[in-house]
Formats: sequence, structure tokens, C-alpha cells
Amino acid sequence: MSIALRLTELTKTFEVGKRLIGPPKGRVRAVQPVTLDVTEGETLGIVGESGCGKSTLARMLVGLLPPSSGTIEIDGAPLDNADPAIFGRKIQYVFQDTISSLNPRKTIRQIMEAPLRHLHKMDAAARKARISEIFEAVNLREEFLDRYPHEFSGGQAQRIGIARALAADARILVLDEPVSALDVSIQAQVLNLLARLKAEFGLTYLFISHDLAVVEAVSDRVAVLYFGAVVEVGPADRVFSAPRHPYTKLLADSAPVVGRALAAPEGRETELPDPMNPPEGCAFRARCPNATAVCATAAPPLERQSDGVQVACYNPL
Repeated sequence: MSIALRLTELTKTFEVGKRLIGPPKGRVRAVQPVTLDVTEGETLGIVGESGCGKSTLARMLVGLLPPSSGTIEIDGAPLDNADPAIFGRKIQYVFQDTISSLNPRKTIRQIMEAPLRHLHKMDAAARKARISEIFEAVNLREEFLDRYPHEFSGGQAQRIGIARALAADARILVLDEPVSALDVSIQAQVLNLLARLKAEFGLTYLFISHDLAVVEAVSDRVAVLYFGAVVEVGPADRVFSAPRHPYTKLLADSAPVVGRALAAPEGRETELPDPMNPPEGCAFRARCPNATAVCATAAPPLERQSDGVQVACYNPL
């Protein structure tokens, strides 16, 4: 299979405490150098606790944030911010809170027509036909087109968000916590819809979530982020059943399971390091039961193991 999306040494640094005169008080590197390949037709799950850089990475992929360094390639062609329409025709974003991402003053028809008008220059007849096709694909009635965003339930709004992404005719969708705000029964409906649309339209997904069970169910591979860096990448079933990085094991052991009592994770620390004062060496070493002296010398590189899983750890499990 060909490479649909390639990230090479992608980083994002934010200035903190900007001043009118003089340098900022400090800088925070929200995303460390990330290098990833996503195969055409694949679903890559991206997991990690809050503050690990998942959403920052997602926003860079769709042009909402400019990278500080590194490159983004789609189908072998590099992307930049010179022409935002190029982003829109290649990659689209599905927001966690869909209703807040929809203009409350516009009808759903006006919202759906925007990408067709601006990205594809369709006339009125072509727009109407395309919207009908997409609404049928996501199981929404066309009478919804003349309503406003606040008139819909969470599940319906999420389908509208997916429909808007499909209207741009992009083949890569970045799904940022697409079901976390929905009831469990509605989650299943949306996940089944995403699976069907992926097969029907030949889509590639980047599925970002903190819910490990959902990620394992929908993903082909999983990338685990910690403190802005990828620490483990591998097949979803293998990463969660036999994690190689201690942080991945901590995530798996901390996930709620029906019938199992909640327990505090083992480790010396429970919080992420201070981004204004990042530690030397491995960022996870203060929380890691396997940490040794070498972990304080330099950040471990992401290396492929004998089973094909990539791990950034000096003492993998």
C-alpha cells in the first residue's frame, strides 16, 4: 500500500509570556520531533493522556496551526500554508464538540455548501446533488438541511460534522475525540458509520482519543504519545495486549474495566513533567519503575523491535 500521510521531524513550540519589548519568558515544545507514516486506507489511533500533544498534532495536520519545523506530505507532495484550499481538498478535521464548530447563524445547508463552493467551485445544481449523496451516506434526512445546529442531538451533530468533512472530498480525516461526548449507544452507531464510510469512500483515518477500548476496536495501528513525543507504535492488538513501553502499560492498567476495582497506577510520580522546565533524558523516567542511570542521559530514540513494534525506551518491557 502507498503512503497516504508522512510526517517528518514535525515539531511545535509555543512562546509563553510574550512581551511588547524583549524576548518571551519561555518556550514550550508541545510536540517533539514526530516522524510517522500512515498507509492509505489505514486507521492510525493516537493515544495519550491530556496534555501529551494529541490535539496540537492534529491541528498542525489540517493547517490550523503552523509547524515550528518539519514537513507534512500527502501522497508524496509536501503541504504548506500558502494555499489553505490545498489542505481542505486533501485532509479534513472532525471536531470533538461538533455543535460549537458549526456556525450557529447558518443553516446546515449553508454550512454544507461552503466547502463545495470554496474548495470545488461547484454550481448550485452540483452542490445540491453532492449534499444529497453525502446525507444519504451518513443516514441523515434532507429535511435537516434547513435547520440550525442547536436543533440537533449530539449524535446527529457528529454525523453532520462527518458529512461536512466528506463534502470537501478529502481522503484523509483527522478524528479528534469523535465519540467521547456521546452516549455509549450513540458511540457504537457513529463508530459503525465511520467504518462503513471508510470502506465506501476509501478513507484514511487518524483517530485521536483517550479511550483505549475505542481506539483498540477501530485502529489498525496505534501511536502512543507522551510529553509531545511518540514512545510506541505498533499493531493495535499487540500494543495493548503486550505493551513494550512502561508508559503504554501504565495507560492500559489505568483504563477503567467493568468488574475491576479502580487502583492508582504504580510509579513514583503521577503528573506530566513541567513543560517550562523539561527534564533531561527520558521525560517518563520520574514515573517509570524500570528507569536506570542511562535514562537521565538522553531521550531514547524510537527504534524498531524484533516483533515490528517501535519503542522509544532504553529498558523496554
